[in-house]
Amino acid sequence: MSISITGLYKNFGSNSILKNIHFQAGAGEIVGLLGPNGAGKTTMMKIITGALSYDKGSVQVCGMEVKEARQEIAKRIGYLPEHNALYDDMYVREYLLYCAGLRNVKQAKERVEVLIQEVGLQPESHKKIGALSKGYKQRVGLAQALMANPEVLILDEPTTGLDPNQLDEIRSLIKRIGSNRTVLLSTHILQEVKIMCTRAVVINHGSLVTDLTDLQQTERTTGELLLDIELTHPISMEKWSSIEHVIKAEAISEKRVRLTIDDDIRNDLFQMAVADNNPILHLQLHGHTLEEIFRKYTQASE
Repeated sequence: MSISITGLYKNFGSNSILKNIHFQAGAGEIVGLLGPNGAGKTTMMKIITGALSYDKGSVQVCGMEVKEARQEIAKRIGYLPEHNALYDDMYVREYLLYCAGLRNVKQAKERVEVLIQEVGLQPESHKKIGALSKGYKQRVGLAQALMANPEVLILDEPTTGLDPNQLDEIRSLIKRIGSNRTVLLSTHILQEVKIMCTRAVVINHGSLVTDLTDLQQTERTTGELLLDIELTHPISMEKWSSIEHVIKAEAISEKRVRLTIDDDIRNDLFQMAVADNNPILHLQLHGHTLEEIFRKYTQASE
């Protein structure tokens, strides 16, 4: 695993910021780190990069313990902070060459040209950074994060403040550069996670409260499900409620009900309809959206 965290704790004074975090991520995963403001997302990212110490637990990057191998790990990680500090008076190429020098990149000029192409900076590469749009400044930030061709890429709120066109471009770029790396991306915008990420974890009050390993499957099947059903002839609410795995039955109309269920019971309903000679006219299963899942896990402890 590119990132492996076990039993991580971080305190600031008497305040517990991260509590018993367990997390792993491998190559090719783009993991969305979700949570309300102040949940501990940025703290966790800074710990992974080695920029912040931790009090207890194990944090490994590329098989090395962060506390013991900060300098070596720094060579394997690219980091784009939320507030991307750039030198506005420097030209794009000048700045990237400067970053290459800081990272001891060999054949720096060639690497800079490759990155300018990779992140789509060609049209603006002759300009000073201060003259760039927010979207192009983010591209410069991504280029510096990719300078040493890292195995792990840490992006803190990478799409904040972008207009719709810039959003689409940066999303596509992150998906492309994450195809062969481990990308950990923090955001509080759920739509960003749906579009860019293969997986999401939710942090609330310093605890990792859920790990959604397959976002599309999660939206269909996480937790309780809703099932709308309409039959040819009405049956009593008592009979609906007596069916195994039905948590709640609500009448929508005389012949139509909405069932809250904890397992998929459609096959059982088909058999019941045949046995009762009561054909099913409509049947629709609803999962839970990522928004509903997020609210469930972040409001529960408020």
